[in-house]
Amino acid sequence: MTESVTRIDVERVDQAGLSMTSDLVAVEEPLEIRISREGALPLTVAVTMRTPGDDGDLAIGYLFTEGIVRRREDVAGVHPCGGGAIRVELAPGVGADLSRLERRSFTSSSCGACGKTSTEALRATPAWPLPARDPMIGAALVHSLPALLREAQVLFAATGGLHASALYDLDARLLVLREDVGRHNALDKVIGAELVAGILPAHERILIVSGRMSFELVQKALMAGIPVVAAIGAPSSLAVELAREAGMTLLGFVRSERFNCYSGGYRLSLCHPEKRSDEGCAFLPNEHQPTAS
Repeated sequence: MTESVTRIDVERVDQAGLSMTSDLVAVEEPLEIRISREGALPLTVAVTMRTPGDDGDLAIGYLFTEGIVRRREDVAGVHPCGGGAIRVELAPGVGADLSRLERRSFTSSSCGACGKTSTEALRATPAWPLPARDPMIGAALVHSLPALLREAQVLFAATGGLHASALYDLDARLLVLREDVGRHNALDKVIGAELVAGILPAHERILIVSGRMSFELVQKALMAGIPVVAAIGAPSSLAVELAREAGMTLLGFVRSERFNCYSGGYRLSLCHPEKRSDEGCAFLPNEHQPTAS
């Protein structure tokens, strides 16, 4: 935790007036991701603004979700280089399509898609198709996720300034959680950890993210084979479009008492049969209440 947060002096203004105190804030620093191959010089493929910690998972997850590596055997080693850089050594014989990275020179902590020129350039081909109609999940599981996520967000509790991505199993057991100033970084760290552990595709997993759901987060989840994705916030139109195209169950505005389903409603055991469709359904305890928007 020490490398992920720092304490700074601040002036606090409240009803008692002005006072000097200190505050914990999330660290944001650049990470240069390099790859190396046998007989070739290392190549910088991205610079991302991230919260230090789990940098190896971040680098591997980034390369995997970009389609540069396809399995853990493609990675021969991960080497911190110092000075805010990390090098991923590719295994002999791995042919990486580096043209996919030509449109990206810098990745901010807020936008994983910055610099990409078209939606076609954004897309990578998943290594595994999603299961056709599994897993089936119920309302109680979905409703439990926000509180479970918040309880596990140690760095957010200390700073209030970090996003989180987490994978849960079908019994709502936390499997892996990562926090970062960047939404896409947090998810890359989760996916990288799962790839290194050899447990992708995540066909029996549910992903929840602490903020909104963008196209790129859906794309990353799709690359990891995650069939059910939930967000505390709203999805974008392009995120919904990709989820429907891929057959992913996409949930938004997830709360302890309600959520919306934007795609893949056939995986929700709580939906009435006439409401099940590829477009999903909206669920509230009282269906006469308005749907979140």
